[in-house]
Amino acid sequence: MALHDAVERRLEAHDQRYTPMRRLLVEALAASGRPLTVPEILDRAPGLPQSSAYRNVTALLDAGVVRKVATADDHWRVELAEELAGHHHHLVCGTCGRVEDVPPSASLERALGETARIVAERTGFVVNEHRLDLVGTCATCDAAAGAGATPATQRGRSE
Repeated sequence: MALHDAVERRLEAHDQRYTPMRRLLVEALAASGRPLTVPEILDRAPGLPQSSAYRNVTALLDAGVVRKVATADDHWRVELAEELAGHHHHLVCGTCGRVEDVPPSASLERALGETARIVAERTGFVVNEHRLDLVGTCATCDAAAGAGATPATQRGRSE
């Protein structure tokens, strides 16, 4: 319930209502555990008409409820804003564009914090937050590529 209360407050601050369609969209994103394209959202929320899905995503973007996630393919994805979903990083498949959330470890966060501190000292840039996307190949695409690979290309991928 706290998620829906927070979403409603954000929308009200932008003179928007938390409609049943927007609630379906938020619930689909919250349940997914990863950023989704609008077609993926529609698959998870069959009661959401495509015509209103894009309009509602835009309203949620404007209110800071969701944010766009850059990917390696032509499709943009959205996820709940970090303040609503919690801090995390992403694995991005450069082949199919799939994006998976990765919870941060304490050691990674310390390393990123130290890196941000050093960059800030050297440049005078004030770092407010960080995002880390690791781009590579998901297990499905890697297995598909491996099925037709020769021993030389398999060796090259693992080196």
